[in-house]
Amino acid sequence: MSKFKVAVTVAQFNNSITELLLEGALETLHASLLADCINVVWVPGAVEIPFAAQQLARTGRYAGIVALGAVIYGETDHYHYVCDQVNQGCQRVMLDESIPIGFGVLTTKTVAHAKARAGGDKGNAGSEAATAVLKMIHLKSAIASDSLL
Repeated sequence: MSKFKVAVTVAQFNNSITELLLEGALETLHASLLADCINVVWVPGAVEIPFAAQQLARTGRYAGIVALGAVIYGETDHYHYVCDQVNQGCQRVMLDESIPIGFGVLTTKTVAHAKARAGGDKGNAGSEAATAVLKMIHLKSAIASDSLL
């Protein structure tokens, strides 16, 4: 499989968490030696991730996209709307634009839970999302070239 470009879209909101997710994603992408170009795009919050992913996908320059964000439960129902919008939005972009998206948007009840999943004792969801996108890029390539094992 030849080298390819990957985009990473990261929410600025809860940046103490999203920066850790980004570190994990970049470490995994660089270690793969397959992504020869990684472009990082920052967006204001998680709700804006699907739009950025859609615009990146439509350029045709990327084999896959990693979506990173942190939505932490608060005092209002806003949490539920944001989680639903970013989840459905990324799924729609992935299917409509036929591009793998590694979903690394945390949806947690507390900051401590988010930190645990952003490089803490529960791993790094950014790294996991990058791994998922690499696997799906490989699968898409294998299907296209009829080289499934």
